[in-house]
Amino acid sequence: MKRILLIEDDVTFSEMLKRFLVRHKYVVDASYTIKSALLQLKNHNYDLVFTDLRLPDGDGITLLKQIKLSKKPIPVVLMTSYAEVSTAVQAMKQGAFDYISKPFNPDEVLEVISNALVEKPEVNTVVSEKKQEKRTNKVATEFIKGISNSSKILYEYIDLVAPTDMSVLITGESGTGKEVVAKTIHLKSSRKDQPFIPVDCGAIPREIASSEFFGHKKGSFTGANEDKIGHFESANGGTLFLDEVGNLTYENQIQLLRALQERKIKPIGSSKEINVDIRLITATNEDLLLAVDKGDFREDLYHRLNEFSIKVPNLKDRSDDLILYVDFFLNKANKQLNKSVVGFSKNVLTIFQNYQWPGNLRELSNVIKRATLLTKSEIIDVNTLPSELTLVKENESVLSSSKKFSTKENEKKLIINALEEVGDNKTQAAKLLNITRKTLYNKMKEYNLN
Repeated sequence: MKRILLIEDDVTFSEMLKRFLVRHKYVVDASYTIKSALLQLKNHNYDLVFTDLRLPDGDGITLLKQIKLSKKPIPVVLMTSYAEVSTAVQAMKQGAFDYISKPFNPDEVLEVISNALVEKPEVNTVVSEKKQEKRTNKVATEFIKGISNSSKILYEYIDLVAPTDMSVLITGESGTGKEVVAKTIHLKSSRKDQPFIPVDCGAIPREIASSEFFGHKKGSFTGANEDKIGHFESANGGTLFLDEVGNLTYENQIQLLRALQERKIKPIGSSKEINVDIRLITATNEDLLLAVDKGDFREDLYHRLNEFSIKVPNLKDRSDDLILYVDFFLNKANKQLNKSVVGFSKNVLTIFQNYQWPGNLRELSNVIKRATLLTKSEIIDVNTLPSELTLVKENESVLSSSKKFSTKENEKKLIINALEEVGDNKTQAAKLLNITRKTLYNKMKEYNLN
């Protein structure tokens, strides 16, 4: 049986993961610090080290370096958070076999461990780079080529700008797939074999933003126990993707602008500047021009980011593509949930086509995954859908039979029915009636409905 050394300072999570791996026929020893892990490595032979990136007495990269220098190198897999992905990618360049972003699913853990145990340690660096490229390409396949006019325009813009080094600003509502568009641009560019580093600007605390972007040297500030490589350096030669860039503070905007202008960065606590060659892609669901007018976003930075802009259309504007995404997300849900659902009832497809999908592709994916989990047959039916979809369907049948406000009597009755249906929630009632809240209030006042 293969023996794994698990290093994780969260005791509860460590025990849970250990039990999971033992159930799958692995022998697992747990450690909570680098010091105790090194002692166990000295006294025992392990087939794999599975370690968290952040530990009480250092980080996984420090441990990785010591393992690589030992006489018996062992494949190392890192566990990391979304905000630390760039550090994990850098660790792969230094010889880590792979990394898994938390939270992760059990199937991914087993697949990565299985692959690590099969591969030979001496080719870890090459394997890691290929696995990173494979992972990026896997995500890119989720970019479904639709047949709607909106989709065709989107593809034309992607194909046009991808081969260049122009900075691209991707706009669109939440859930439309802006990061997938960014990854597709990267994979169609000359930088496709280099890193693609995604950064969620909304998830970076203001106090450590400079360290996250530009890195720091050990001892440069309280808590800087080790050298840290920033996102810019991790993306060197490749593409840096800043999601929700409108969330950056004004101070961070100045730092970002300076780095883009000079193409040089200086880690905190270092006197040495580092040249960086990156392509920048940003995304936002905000109106940055409005933010510029309000003084919340620097105009010079906006123009630096917006050398070319792409608007990702809403799902409701891509109705011709809906069935393609429905099939794609069903196949994906079947694989994730180990189910074999064949398709959808006619009523479900009608509801899908009539629904406005305010959460766009993310909402569609969640709805289908939930329905796939709940369904007990081969066909997904209406009873597995969330209430917000079925309420719209029921109200539409009322609207259809009443010819949508064909008379004053019908209009008043429809408003009363809609308010009763949603428990007097004016916002939901307006959505059901397909009118604005202001119009609803005016109609209620006209008919003396309190």
